[in-house]
Amino acid sequence: MPIDPSKVGTEGEPSLRSWTAKDCMLYALGVGAGTDELEFSTEKNQRVLPTFAVIVGGGGVPFREMGSFNPAMLVHGEQKIEIYKEIPPEGSVESTGRIAAIYDKGKGALVVTESTSRDVKSGEPLFKTVMSLYIRGEGGFGGERGPSGPRNVAPDRKPDAEVTYDTRRDQALLYRLSGDMNPLHSDPEFARRGGFDRPIGHGLCTYGFTGRALLHTLCGSDPARFRSMEGRFSKPVYPGESLTVSMWIDGGEALFRTTNPDGDVVIDQGRCTFQA
Repeated sequence: MPIDPSKVGTEGEPSLRSWTAKDCMLYALGVGAGTDELEFSTEKNQRVLPTFAVIVGGGGVPFREMGSFNPAMLVHGEQKIEIYKEIPPEGSVESTGRIAAIYDKGKGALVVTESTSRDVKSGEPLFKTVMSLYIRGEGGFGGERGPSGPRNVAPDRKPDAEVTYDTRRDQALLYRLSGDMNPLHSDPEFARRGGFDRPIGHGLCTYGFTGRALLHTLCGSDPARFRSMEGRFSKPVYPGESLTVSMWIDGGEALFRTTNPDGDVVIDQGRCTFQA
């Protein structure tokens, strides 16, 4: 059956996920951390990038209950993380998820999922992930359109801070080792079939690069001060391009956007909260 809006609120079975210090280091390398960030990229005094939550979170969502659709028509629309406690280098979480909303956008359906992950040992919530998926061709079922219009609009002035990172031409090959093996990011022939002249980067890799900039600039590189991050994926990134993160800071909150070398926005409507 097609997308089923009656499934909003449906919860999935709890999902268990564990990780090691090596997983955290591999992820850090995949989002650009290197010799200048050894506390994240090596085991010495190791800490974990907050955006690692997108790798080990998101479990327990009953995706099969959404209905049937062509996976090739699905794109990652938005991503949010909320961090309740600093993520340890080794651990296990039990995640429970649900279908939070399904909106009819006319030419497509927008599905919002939520997943909360609790530390297995303590039972305390560790982080929450919220993801929006846009499925082309699945709209027109007469449902609610949902929220519309821009959010987290940056003020009309120069940013308070900017950080530029270079990505490697093989960045996607490294990032995919953290779990997303979609050939769109590695196989030139597959990418051409998808309308791209070469493989594109993972949206969540760009998200991780952006999260590093926010962590170091807003939190003094201290993950314990990082509270939340949300943004909308607006344009693909090609591995090898540089990424510039612009931030407008107000107390314990910052609005941000990420652009490519041409000035095109690749993540917009960004908002980060932190302990000032």
